[in-house]
Amino acid sequence: MTTPHPDRGRGRAVIAVACAAQFMVVLDVSVVNVALPSMQHGLGFSGPGLQWVVNAYTLPLAGLLLAGGRLADLYGRRRVFTAGLALFGAASLIGGLATSPGLLIAARAAQGIGAAVLAPATLTLLTTTFAEGSRRTQALALWTALGVGGGTAGNLLGGVLTDLLSWRATLLINVPIALTALVATWRYLPADAPRAGAPRLDVAGAVLATGGLAGLAYTLARAATAGWADPLTLAVAGAVVVVVGAFVAAEVRRGSSALIPLRLLRIRPVAAGNAAMLLAGACLNPMWFFLTLLMQNALHYTPLQTGLAFLPHTLVTMAVGAWLTPRLMTRMHGGILIGGGALLAAAGFLWQAHTATGSDYLTGIAGPALIFSLGAGLLNTPLTSAVTSGVPTADAGAASGLMNTTKQVGAALGLAALITATTPTLPTHGASAPYGQVFTLIAAAMVGVAVLGWLAGTRPLPARPLPAANHRHQDRS
Repeated sequence: MTTPHPDRGRGRAVIAVACAAQFMVVLDVSVVNVALPSMQHGLGFSGPGLQWVVNAYTLPLAGLLLAGGRLADLYGRRRVFTAGLALFGAASLIGGLATSPGLLIAARAAQGIGAAVLAPATLTLLTTTFAEGSRRTQALALWTALGVGGGTAGNLLGGVLTDLLSWRATLLINVPIALTALVATWRYLPADAPRAGAPRLDVAGAVLATGGLAGLAYTLARAATAGWADPLTLAVAGAVVVVVGAFVAAEVRRGSSALIPLRLLRIRPVAAGNAAMLLAGACLNPMWFFLTLLMQNALHYTPLQTGLAFLPHTLVTMAVGAWLTPRLMTRMHGGILIGGGALLAAAGFLWQAHTATGSDYLTGIAGPALIFSLGAGLLNTPLTSAVTSGVPTADAGAASGLMNTTKQVGAALGLAALITATTPTLPTHGASAPYGQVFTLIAAAMVGVAVLGWLAGTRPLPARPLPAANHRHQDRS
């Protein structure tokens, strides 16, 4: 079977719809951050309760990604993508009109469930619409770049919307985007073909995966404050080990209908690529957290100055990832790009590790940012391409869900591990040495990404799309 070679107009529409949905998913992780004090004042949140505006979104998103990815394989790409968009848009509307803390938290949880369906479905749409080659690479590059930009844009956009309109605008902005994407979905995406027999989702696997990830998140958060010797930390960690073991056993029994079919892990780029994605997520995501502390606590930047200072990081990563990297992928082995990008990022983090109190912006922030953002831009797209390379169309959703889960788990593991390693010495103001320790550890981990990336990398891609007759897969969902 072959992946259809879409005409240019439909191909652009698919890219636009997938990227818009992905941007919304990433945007909503951070867009409410600046609006939290306004939400607290407007709805009467308690101090501890306010954190659930964020956690109610991120926990379902992380825990249900595997199930969300498999849904598209079982029930059809357009059907599942449409359902995720509708749920996300409706939840955004309810959250934006919420009149109580409970209703807002429930709406954010519904958003998280919708996002868990959308995030893998956006990638699945691209990998099943475009055959492996330059057009898929260009689509993945744009998808990756917008995903990177969504995080930073969330902080800036959240501040602008809250200041000019209201905290409600940070949620209501999703509604017109979701409606536009729904119209484009029904107009441009092909209908799902009928399937023989009733598809069955691996419910047991989904429950075990969600429980295991939630338990892991709690264990890491608890360890950061109470330590690994704490009895409750150890008890939950032991329960997580049992749940993960049960999940593996359940996946083996399910065979081809498992959330993560074991045949996927026998594809070297998929297995090594996800390992590299886990480690890269443990480095690149926590970077934002520690850079924020460094700029505000050690360099005494205001929140606005901090937000603006992040622009070079985002712009360089997006520009390199969306424009330069796809061109290099037609000439260079993917392993060279991933490995070289990771080593370049490691060099940038080592420079960042030596930022001293009183450093000026150019040498203390912008210089290191240029180096490690260039490295991140070089490795992101070929790594995304690797983890979807050689995957049968029937498993495209599972591969997408696995990649998104790997990235989320890596981010949680990395942040918790780095906080645990530096909590006794992280200052509230003035000193920069502990941040140097953090960025040195990140640099060392990026060397590991380089090794795994070399194993995951694929050969250079053809510079032009292959003729339709030579494509190997076809999407019949």
